[in-house]
Amino acid sequence: MNASIASLPATATPPAGPSVLARYLLPVGTLAVRELVRFFRQRTRIVGALGQPILFWILFGAGLSGSFRAPDWVPEGRAMSYQEYFFPGVAVMIVMFTAIFSTISIIEDRREGFLQGVLAAPVPRISIVFGKLCGGAALAVLQAFLFLALGPALSWVGLAPPMETGMTVSSALATGAFLTLLAFCLTALGYLIAWPLDSTQGFHAIMSVFLMPMWLLSGSFFPVASGGWLSWVMRANPLTYGVAGLRRIMSPSISFAEGPGMPALSTCLAVTVLFGVVCIGIDVWLTGRRSAANAR
Repeated sequence: MNASIASLPATATPPAGPSVLARYLLPVGTLAVRELVRFFRQRTRIVGALGQPILFWILFGAGLSGSFRAPDWVPEGRAMSYQEYFFPGVAVMIVMFTAIFSTISIIEDRREGFLQGVLAAPVPRISIVFGKLCGGAALAVLQAFLFLALGPALSWVGLAPPMETGMTVSSALATGAFLTLLAFCLTALGYLIAWPLDSTQGFHAIMSVFLMPMWLLSGSFFPVASGGWLSWVMRANPLTYGVAGLRRIMSPSISFAEGPGMPALSTCLAVTVLFGVVCIGIDVWLTGRRSAANAR
């Protein structure tokens, strides 16, 4: 036996396992692609995700255009219609609804047993989180860009007034980057809401009493108040900075003054990034925590 051991080549090494990069990125890509495939197989989700916001933009824009007064941060002498004001808010609405609703799959995956299989696999917990976030964020950005492309088309056919944003190629790329950041933040928010829940009914209840008011109080639907308790609530809302940042990036030719509902772009970026980092950190902690609910 000693002779056989001695005869083994000195250079023999065990087979190499997957690299660290592949160990982290393969689960991320797999889970993200799974979210995309699931979405495109459910065609009603595509219609609902775009149809409702477009109807909101056309109907609310036509109904509230007569009573809308431009906020103080709009340059003096420049007319702004309500549909032009509402346009970035609807884009954020699409990102929010798509990103948030994509995380309902967490509840469904737990009920069907898929999530338990993922958690039992030798997969880093952070890869599970980013796989879900990448899939939801990709869907949200794709649909938001479809709406941004449809907006000018609706103006040309007379369903909406013309909008003069002065968007260039560089501002379009910046808009895409900011929408991606916002989509990651909102998907991470939906993840931390959906993870502890075990029913879609509970998720929809939270959507009605928390997420919808969060969007309404972000300056998307009406301008931020200049004073009073509502003004402080809207300033404390992290989504307010996402809407204001998107509005600034989408209209580079307009010099918006700083105000309660229009903070500086640097402030918008800082608050949005901080909000996303906090949400992702909580997501990773929740995913790595042992829970009896994940074993069911």
